[in-house]
Amino acid sequence: MSRTPITVAYGDGIGPAIMQATLRILEAAGAQIEPEVIEIGEQVYLRGNSSGIADSAWESLRRTRVLLKSPITTPQGSGYKSLNVSTRKALGLYANVRPCVAYAPFVPTRHPQMNVVIVRENEEDLYAGIEHRQTEEVFQCLKLITRPGCERIVRYAFEYARQQGRQRVTCFVKDNIMKMTDGLFHQVFNEIGAQYPDIARDSMIVDIGAARLADTPERFDVIVMPNLYGDILSDVAAQIAGSVGMAGSANIGDQCAMFEAIHGSAPDLADDVANPSGLLHGAIQMLLHIGQAGVAESIHNAWLRTLEEGLHTADIFRAGQSQQLLGTRAFADAVIERLGELPKVLAPVTYSNSGPLTLPEVVRAKPKKKDLVGVDVFLQWREGPPNQLGQALKPHGTQELPLQLITNRGVKVWPQGFPETFCVDHWRCRFKSPAEPIGFDDVLALQVRLHDAGFDVVKTENLYNFDGEAGFAAVHG
Repeated sequence: MSRTPITVAYGDGIGPAIMQATLRILEAAGAQIEPEVIEIGEQVYLRGNSSGIADSAWESLRRTRVLLKSPITTPQGSGYKSLNVSTRKALGLYANVRPCVAYAPFVPTRHPQMNVVIVRENEEDLYAGIEHRQTEEVFQCLKLITRPGCERIVRYAFEYARQQGRQRVTCFVKDNIMKMTDGLFHQVFNEIGAQYPDIARDSMIVDIGAARLADTPERFDVIVMPNLYGDILSDVAAQIAGSVGMAGSANIGDQCAMFEAIHGSAPDLADDVANPSGLLHGAIQMLLHIGQAGVAESIHNAWLRTLEEGLHTADIFRAGQSQQLLGTRAFADAVIERLGELPKVLAPVTYSNSGPLTLPEVVRAKPKKKDLVGVDVFLQWREGPPNQLGQALKPHGTQELPLQLITNRGVKVWPQGFPETFCVDHWRCRFKSPAEPIGFDDVLALQVRLHDAGFDVVKTENLYNFDGEAGFAAVHG
């Protein structure tokens, strides 16, 4: 077998130690890889590169298309971009796959039957990073959910479940509140899920879903979520399974993939203390991705056997139950010594059906008829109560584009608002046509009138109908 080039980043803090341990295990197991080392992280940031990764490193990633990455340290303070977010988005790594498995009785957990895989959308949602300060009192972060993004991650979750022989896919959303964004995710989940009659499916509002995940995780199999929920709950799931320090993560795209531990760089830990298991599990996922399932299976079973024998690092060591406290290097040696062995208590893994998933290309929908029907104008204003603002704005509307309502932080305050509603200096003022579509010149003319009257317009959001259906949330109250 020819060697597969992979890009390797040793990272910061405990990163070099756990990477060295992981690569030694891979080499001893016969992994056919050709590591190509790049520098990323803290020192790159401190040399003035705000993204933490140099152009030469990007060149390596785009050539090998596989990155095995240790955790990094992002310097404190503003001006430093998240390297993980930048890498995921630049390389199109849309699926984040995080298995969260209990290893009872060898690792303490209240949920010994837990075996959950969280599939997290990895590119959009609030992690688009589009933020603005709009007024003295209000900051904004845009939540972007796209149909192609939803379709790719949901289909990946069902294809993964089918490949791995899992029985159910559950969707977590908050579409009782965010009816358009999370509503789209839920709608796509139902549409695509119907194409997999062999796999059960259900959905939950994310708050009760999170509570049940923490309380009875064994009822879940595969969970698919938008980016923010998946980020938070995959860490929760890993921790209640036994330790967030033992979980690995695969970031999968159509062209490239990145594999890592889900924990941070822990710069305060000594050099030979950390558990390399999280990165090792990421490396096992990498081996499956590059078609070396036999090596992945051998390493994983040796790791399980090491765990069973009570050979533990400090994070999971328990006096009286663990047999020996090992450092990072000694733990790697113990796994290497057990290559070729199977666990005797824990179920051995088999990866005969594992490998990279091939998904059909997303089919873009035919464009709908798009009509401009109004505009939400956002103002900074602190001159008085909502009724005063409504009376001041109303004359600037027209018969074709009248002032319909005003909200403050999403609550309707004019007309017929409640005096008890607390208001800040950020007002959404909806001007909407009562019947016919309008032209863009109507919106521009409105903004000019408001500006000339001394109003501070900080943002506008056009209101469209798509094939006659409103493409904006209604305001009730």
